Amino acid sequence: MFDIGFSELVVIAVVALIVIGPERLPKAARTMGHLFGRLQRYVNDVKADINREIELDELRKLQKEVQTAAADLKSSVEGAARDVETGVRNVENQLNAGATESAATTDAETARAFEPSPLPNEPGGEMGDAAPSELPRQPSLPGLDKI
Repeated sequence: MFDIGFSELVVIAVVALIVIGPERLPKAARTMGHLFGRLQRYVNDVKADINREIELDELRKLQKEVQTAAADLKSSVEGAARDVETGVRNVENQLNAGATESAATTDAETARAFEPSPLPNEPGGEMGDAAPSELPRQPSLPGLDKI
């Protein structure tokens, strides 16, 4: 700390002995020791405070990084959720459109089923054609009729 040699310490001790006196020298040395200890504790406290501030600054940086990563993750999850929701809506719209088409087809087939049948002696009647009549088919789900 200080560049003081042994000979300089001896000179300081002799001067202190002469100035302070032999009776008060032990008390003065004890007081100097207490003051030196307080000074060391104060310096150590300042060092600890500086280290805590440095660590706190590093933790704040880490917190910002984690928050940024969390925001990125949240936005990517929300984007994926929007994509899935859009896909579900598209499928729902396709199913609704297919159901509408099949309902229209079913209505037309039902109307044909209730038409009066031709008389037996007319063309297309039981005696005129030998082909049996087919029953109306039940509509299939959209996309499955291509199989």
